[in-house]
Amino acid sequence: MPLRSSLRLAAVLFVLLAPLTLTAQNPDRLHTASRQELDVIKVLLAQEAAWNRGDLPAFANGYKDSPDTLFITHQISRGYAGLLDQYKRDYPTRAAMGTLSFSELEVHPLDENYAVCIGKYHLERGKKDGGNAGGIFSLIFEKTTDGWKIIIDHTT
Repeated sequence: MPLRSSLRLAAVLFVLLAPLTLTAQNPDRLHTASRQELDVIKVLLAQEAAWNRGDLPAFANGYKDSPDTLFITHQISRGYAGLLDQYKRDYPTRAAMGTLSFSELEVHPLDENYAVCIGKYHLERGKKDGGNAGGIFSLIFEKTTDGWKIIIDHTT
C-alpha cells in the first residue's frame, strides 16, 4: 500500500510540475506583446495586404523614404527609390508577385525608437511566374513622425 501511495503522489507531482518545466524550456512560450511590438507587426500586415493586391507603392510605404534606407538581398540597394526600382524590376507583373505571407515574426525592441523584427516569408506563385519562393529576413525599424518604418531590410 505505501508503495502504491508513493507512486500516486509521484504521478500527481509529475502531472502538476511537468507543464511548468516544459514552459520554462520552451522558447516559444506566449507573452503579452507591447504596443511597440504590435505597431511593428501592423506595418508588416499592411505590407502583406498591399503586396497581395498588387500595390507595390503601398507595400514600399513600410520603408522609410530616405537615401539612407538599405535593402540587402542578392545585391545592396541604397535609398527608397532604389528599393522601389528593384521591386518593380524583380516583380514586373501581378503574377510574378504571387501571394505573400509572413510567419514566425519576432519583434525585439531596442529602445523606444528602434526595433528589430525577424521572420520568414513565403511567396506562392505559379511555376511559369518563377515558382514558389521563401526565406528569412531581419528588419530594423525606426519610429518616425510617419510611424514605424523599415530602415534596413536583409532578406535571404
